[in-house]
Amino acid sequence: MPNSQQPALHELTTALCAPNVVLSSPSGRITCGDATGAYRHDRRSLAQAEFAVPTADLVPVGSASSGAGRVRFQGVVREHGDTTPDPALHYVHDRVVTADSVRESWILRNTSGDTVRLTVTLRAATDLARMDQVKAGEEPALVEPSASERAATWEQDGCTVQLDLGEAAEEVSAADGVVTWSWHVELGSGQARSFSFEVVQHEADRPGFLPLRPSPAVPLRAPEAADLSGDAGRLLERSLQDLDGLLLSDDGSPETAFLAAGSPWFFTLFGRDSLLAARLLLPLSTELAAGTLRVLAARQGTRTDPETEEQPGKIPHEQRRVAIDMGGASPLRLPPLYYGTIDATPLWVCLLHDAWRAGLPESEVEALLPALRAALEWMRGPGDADGDGFLEYRGSDGSGLSNQGWKDSGDGVRWSDGTIAERPLALCEVQGYAYEAAISGAAVLEHFGEDASTVRKWAAELRERFRAAFWLDDEHGRYPAIALDGAKRPVSGPASNMAHLLGTGLLDPHEAELVAQQLGGPALNSGYGLRTLSSRVGGFNPFSYHCGSVWPHDTAIAVLGLAAEGFHEQARSLAEGLVRASVDFGYRLPELFAGTDRAAGDPVAAYPSSCRPQAWSAAGATAVVGYLQGWW
Repeated sequence: MPNSQQPALHELTTALCAPNVVLSSPSGRITCGDATGAYRHDRRSLAQAEFAVPTADLVPVGSASSGAGRVRFQGVVREHGDTTPDPALHYVHDRVVTADSVRESWILRNTSGDTVRLTVTLRAATDLARMDQVKAGEEPALVEPSASERAATWEQDGCTVQLDLGEAAEEVSAADGVVTWSWHVELGSGQARSFSFEVVQHEADRPGFLPLRPSPAVPLRAPEAADLSGDAGRLLERSLQDLDGLLLSDDGSPETAFLAAGSPWFFTLFGRDSLLAARLLLPLSTELAAGTLRVLAARQGTRTDPETEEQPGKIPHEQRRVAIDMGGASPLRLPPLYYGTIDATPLWVCLLHDAWRAGLPESEVEALLPALRAALEWMRGPGDADGDGFLEYRGSDGSGLSNQGWKDSGDGVRWSDGTIAERPLALCEVQGYAYEAAISGAAVLEHFGEDASTVRKWAAELRERFRAAFWLDDEHGRYPAIALDGAKRPVSGPASNMAHLLGTGLLDPHEAELVAQQLGGPALNSGYGLRTLSSRVGGFNPFSYHCGSVWPHDTAIAVLGLAAEGFHEQARSLAEGLVRASVDFGYRLPELFAGTDRAAGDPVAAYPSSCRPQAWSAAGATAVVGYLQGWW
């Protein structure tokens, strides 16, 4: 049954190489009843995997990673009744995650002067839970195994998990869904014994989205100008490792690479996330941008379908193998291919233009012109739900997303008194994306000999409409509203969304300066990055998903936008704050963290259920370091 709470992730250790990911306790344990486990394609391959010595306690003493998919845990073994001060039995537990399998080894070493006799056990189990079940706090029943001295197999719903031991066990038993293997060990002084297993998950030949590792690999390397020393350098190095671990390719097209949004909840294709991450990484790779553009263009909407929210020309929000169902009183149930996003389509156009300018071959750009035309038509047609000249969304009152910008939680758009804004909503940043997309899309069309005058005219009119409708002047100063609500009123309360307007061309220099002043003030600049909502308005909560937290990608977009407009003091302050925060996360920035106040002495604080690593966080960190070091 659901426990009604998402499992906490912030203290877990993650090793990944898409499409495989393993989450464990900091000591390396994978145990039933929490979010730990080995996962592949939104299914939990292993729910339990624990080495043990029944007559002793295993005491973890440290761990270290050597890449996104490799981690080593170390500990000592204290036999019950042992009162000696120095532990004589030590263990090393290595985990290696590849795109094909998960391999674990456990080495026990005797450093005493005496021979030691003991039993080592390995317990393993799986529930083959769907990712949405894990996220909802459900605990499905364990799947009954088929086990021998060398292996175990679990099967359910067309999914098979095979665990193979490196060395046959002396004893094997199975009870209540858990397999236990045992080895009776005799270790002389200075001797060691190794135990290992490998896990592989197989899917039956059924239709559905099963992205795999790209082939050939997409290199994401620091440029020669990068400095890998210091906190910024370590953040860059770790971020690039994680980005490599998040790489996937289109099902059936291994050369078409994109970034999975994040581990573990969003370990698949997401329109907005994959596009923004690829755009933030353009100085390092046009190949990733090309793959992201192609994989989304292949799924661009061609018809109107209220259930999936597909519309002609619309770029999708996400794709999974099966529908996800989060349960609850108002169940969120998304179809396998879901289109509930207002911003992915203009962001797709912006990435196409920027990749073209960055050197994407013209033949590849030309092949995407039909998708470009359709995207621009969607922006000027179905994307403007009520015909007022702004992109807006009505959102879903059924099982889809109610909010469809990047702040897509149900309470993500609020008035300054904390009241939730009523839909339909025209988000400010989406108008910035749309203006930039129209101007840049027109440039691409004109380069290939097409007339884009109507698109340019629409963009110019959007700029004037925005200026007339979105700006507020109240006790917080002069700033653009986060959105227009269903009654076309500008929603008050400074929010980070305004940062996304910088560098789009939608603002004039004075307007950009007003936005920079807001972003540089203590209400939005937490000292560790940019808060999603001003700390001086109702509804602010530093631990809110979208109303007071810090999102690294949001901060990175603000940094780059401020720099593009010439406001380097504010840009550097936000960038340096984010680097400082990364130290407390071991240089692996999460999806988001709490918007605590550095000036007041608050520590960096985790948002417990945040994904880590997250593609746009790692990409944003890369861009921020690039800005600080001068190569982005």
